[in-house]
Amino acid sequence: MTAIVGIAVHSARISPKTIWTFVALRDAEGRVGWGEATLHGAAVAIRAHFARLEGTIVGATPQDALNALDVDAIHDLAEAAAVSSIDQALWDLSAQQAVEPLASHLGAPRTQRVPLYANINRGTLDRSPDGFAARAREVAANGFDAVKIAPLDDVRPENCATPEGRRLVDAGIARITAVRAAIGPSRKLMVDCHWRLTEAVALDVLRELEPLGLYWFECPIAEVPAIFPALRRIRSAANARGVLTAGCEELIGLPAFAEFLDAGVYDAIMPDIKYVGGHREMLKVGERAAKSGVICSPHNPSGPIAHLHSVHSSALLETCPLLEFQYGESDLFFDLVAGEMPDPRRGASDVPPRPGIGAAIDVARLAPLELTGGALQAAMAAPSTNPRSKR
Repeated sequence: MTAIVGIAVHSARISPKTIWTFVALRDAEGRVGWGEATLHGAAVAIRAHFARLEGTIVGATPQDALNALDVDAIHDLAEAAAVSSIDQALWDLSAQQAVEPLASHLGAPRTQRVPLYANINRGTLDRSPDGFAARAREVAANGFDAVKIAPLDDVRPENCATPEGRRLVDAGIARITAVRAAIGPSRKLMVDCHWRLTEAVALDVLRELEPLGLYWFECPIAEVPAIFPALRRIRSAANARGVLTAGCEELIGLPAFAEFLDAGVYDAIMPDIKYVGGHREMLKVGERAAKSGVICSPHNPSGPIAHLHSVHSSALLETCPLLEFQYGESDLFFDLVAGEMPDPRRGASDVPPRPGIGAAIDVARLAPLELTGGALQAAMAAPSTNPRSKR
């Protein structure tokens, strides 16, 4: 295999809420493998990890560099994002060198077309029930049979049981009700709580939402082993109403997922290609989920590079009914891509057949948006305008 001769990192302002961070690895024959490390508020920390890892990567072949990555040594989510994105780029480069689509290079794909659900939260700027309903009607008209929203703006565990918190929860329920009316009874509706609730309030919300027929109820409370019993009680209450529970989007490595799977706290786990540790770790988690009879539906509210990696990886997962797609945050999702980006706006994505992930970032188009030096530091220091606490 051909050795890697260079690494480049790109961080770009995509919207008031989002900075995408990409890594590009170039080999001696001019091929470039791409990975994505987007993590809210952490671009500077991620770039520091890239600088530390560069000496391990440059001069090695993709497979040797992959073998040198140590997921077990990761200390935090920023480091996980750096390691995971390098893993992505190495696999992209390795598949290009082998002249194979990434999915085939990773193993035996189960499908060449991955169903998607539309996460409409970040792209819905009008946070009223009517605003959510309008976006939901749009995605339904575009062929999506499943929609996810994160409607509990400004709710927090410490306020959700107060009168003000109750008002905010009621506003969230009004948004959910409007979306269900907009998409009709047959489409799947998922609600992401962003860890904003207590157990008691989560159980109350499940009771109130029962007539709306949710598909799943995601991240209702904090994900720590001390409250596994509470998560199991929420799962039981949800299942009694025909609702699944989902979570685990920020876990790193198979052992962390295995702890949750063994505890039986969720019906669906959501490893993220940007944080799990890379493709091999994603596939290990998927295999472990299948053995536990649990859905493995990757978390993917991401930019185009993480999306393409997620499509390739999801094609191999045994229990993946749907992959998340970040709908409508920015047209840059498509405009910055050079190569093949199967249109995901019709409710599914083909697995790109070209070598590697099948596409790349157009660096010339990205350049006017890039943040470096003081501008990047300032962007990290600025107060977040993101209405969600998650990535």
